[in-house]
Amino acid sequence: MAEDVQKHSVHTLVFRSLKRTHDMFVSDHAKSIAQDEESHKMKMCVKLKADYNAVLHMPVLKEGDRVSQLPGSMLGHQSYTQPGDDPEYLITGTHAYPSGPGVALTADTKLHRNPSEGGVLSMALALPPSQARQDVSRTAASVGDIHRHAGGAERSHPQSTAVSLLEGGGTRNSTLARKAPTMPKPQWHPPWKLFRVISGHLGWVRSIAVEPGNEWFVTGSADRTIKIWDLASGKLKLSLTGHISTVRGVAVSNRSPYLFSCGEDKQVKCWDLEYNKVIRHYHGHLSAVYDIDLHPTIDVLVTCSRDSTARVWDIRSKANVHTLTGHTNTVATVRCQAAEPQIITGSHDSTIRLWDLIAGKTRATLTNHKKSVRTLALHPRQYTFASGSADNIKQWMFPDGNFIQNLSGHNAIINTLAVNSDGVLVSGADNGTIHMWDWRTGYNFQRIHAAVQPGSLDSESGIFACMFDNSESRLITAEADKTIKVYKEDDTATEESHPVNWKPEILKRKRF
Repeated sequence: MAEDVQKHSVHTLVFRSLKRTHDMFVSDHAKSIAQDEESHKMKMCVKLKADYNAVLHMPVLKEGDRVSQLPGSMLGHQSYTQPGDDPEYLITGTHAYPSGPGVALTADTKLHRNPSEGGVLSMALALPPSQARQDVSRTAASVGDIHRHAGGAERSHPQSTAVSLLEGGGTRNSTLARKAPTMPKPQWHPPWKLFRVISGHLGWVRSIAVEPGNEWFVTGSADRTIKIWDLASGKLKLSLTGHISTVRGVAVSNRSPYLFSCGEDKQVKCWDLEYNKVIRHYHGHLSAVYDIDLHPTIDVLVTCSRDSTARVWDIRSKANVHTLTGHTNTVATVRCQAAEPQIITGSHDSTIRLWDLIAGKTRATLTNHKKSVRTLALHPRQYTFASGSADNIKQWMFPDGNFIQNLSGHNAIINTLAVNSDGVLVSGADNGTIHMWDWRTGYNFQRIHAAVQPGSLDSESGIFACMFDNSESRLITAEADKTIKVYKEDDTATEESHPVNWKPEILKRKRF
């Protein structure tokens, strides 16, 4: 039999709740515990011995009635007795060495009295604001200069030469310090225009790869086929079937007549283009394989998957050389390069990882992005790369992944990035927009939103992949309206007809 629940008035319940809240917050858990004097003294003794043992024996300076401890920077400086003073108080010269190499100490230079506090204050008030900073850099520069220019001139005129060297060092450093920060003006790039639309796929076109000879290119689609197209004419040359789900990645080898493909059916296939047949399968991924890339110098294939791993395969033996684990969500994109780090991955866990291929471990993890990283692009000439996400496009420096700058303004889910040798970065988004950027300055010089194929819905406007051909004169995009679009530079455009409308945005730049 269920017990009757005792009913209370609202007034009683409110007061009980207030009491519980009071009990919860009455003790300040963030407040530090009262300091134990004995423990604090012991800690300070240990710290003094550990950190300052080298300077504890330094002499004590007496000036007038004040006694102050000498700074630790005086360690190693020679100390001299002040005549007429008590011998236990030593004066340590602020200049530990004579005015020039090989110059003996004189009665004037070996004795040095520290200025009084009043004198220091009056001197500090008289100095211009940047003088102290100049003095620091001047002294640092002059020591090296004295060592470099050691010779007869210094020996004959030690004091004047030292002064001139000091002044030289100070001038050089102060001019460097005074240089105002400037933003480089973006380079002019001709705008791009739509050149050709190629139809033939029956589903979303998800991936593109251009053959090293620049005669044809390959596309993989959601219709489960791989199609090979003539680059010059845009005509279909060949269709390959074999995948049982969307083909998410294709790559053409520049070392052998092989084409590699991966898809949402967990399969990674190697096609021999002399026979147009699958000759190898690479088994191991536990879920859809989203991207594929070939190492430029060794026979290694890298794939990444929805199972949160990237796998490194030996092309010939089909062996799974490494399984790169560490990401906590789908690995959406992978790129390989000959230099370290040889493998770079971007993931839906919003991180980018740089991998050590030999050890099969992470070299660095870049956590700056706030949203999924769906694409990476390596600069063909510089030791840099870019990553695309819904929050920003970011540029990074190899080998450690040092952040360079943000490219903001493409407010959509960035599916693909491509960059050419002229410093044109292309970003393609889920809403069908393409933005063109100047790589060095991050200036957005063009925005394109091509019309969808007749008969398609406007919502089918989306860019899944884009790539420059090997001549870098054509830009090929794979789109959600089942077409492949080819863009080329506008030959008629000039700097006068399409001027650079650029304003420096120093304040708007984010530091992360």
